Amino acid sequence: MLELKHIHKYYNPGTINEMCLFEDFNLTVEDGQFVSIIGSNGSGKTSMLNLICGSIDPEAGEILLDGKDISRQKEYMRNRYIGRVYQNPAMGTCPDMTIAENMSIADNKGKRYGLAPGRNKARMDFYRESLRELGLGLEDKMDTKVGVLSGGQRQALALEMTTLTPIRFLILDEHTAALDPKTAEIIMHLTDRLVREKKLTTIMVTHNLRYAVEYGDRLLMMHQGRAILDLQGEEKQNTKVKDLLDQFNAISIESGN
Repeated sequence: MLELKHIHKYYNPGTINEMCLFEDFNLTVEDGQFVSIIGSNGSGKTSMLNLICGSIDPEAGEILLDGKDISRQKEYMRNRYIGRVYQNPAMGTCPDMTIAENMSIADNKGKRYGLAPGRNKARMDFYRESLRELGLGLEDKMDTKVGVLSGGQRQALALEMTTLTPIRFLILDEHTAALDPKTAEIIMHLTDRLVREKKLTTIMVTHNLRYAVEYGDRLLMMHQGRAILDLQGEEKQNTKVKDLLDQFNAISIESGN
């Protein structure tokens, strides 16, 4: 179980541009949940992911994993059990290395590196089988540099690399936003399958309201550093895209827009 307790987060503290994003923010994510998070720009969605992953630190509060405080644990340490896929497909892969080399790097995450070759020939068949399940033909391009792949292929590869080794949490930071609609659908289907097969606790930030409604078993709407909507179970299942649009419009009117 992941818990954010009494989180306070400020940007530009002590300056005239100081901004309080989170003030006494609390969130609990149960093991195995798939949480979709929506909200306007600046509502705190990505900052929440950064706090969980260790990219930024809170000014106060605790981030607990199974009751253990990891608030000050370094990001590279959290990477051993947290996998993250970014909006930009280029951020999850190394463009000047081949698919096989990228898979090898992912396969060795958290392990000690020595002077042995980074590419393990004995694991090539395993990599091919893993890629074959994506259905994009990447298993036949093992020696192709990742930089020449399409955005969708790179994002699918990033997903596979992120989940190649055992992780507890999958963090998806608008991972379909830079893709065309058809490719985004493919990536979402792949995401859903990987989450189900590997039983991953997943937190997905998205601006696509349909994805937020169709995928996952919990939906959060963020606004000004608060979760103003938290839908689970039957309540989420019965939620329509129009319901979320109405909520956004209400927020816009309240904010004077």
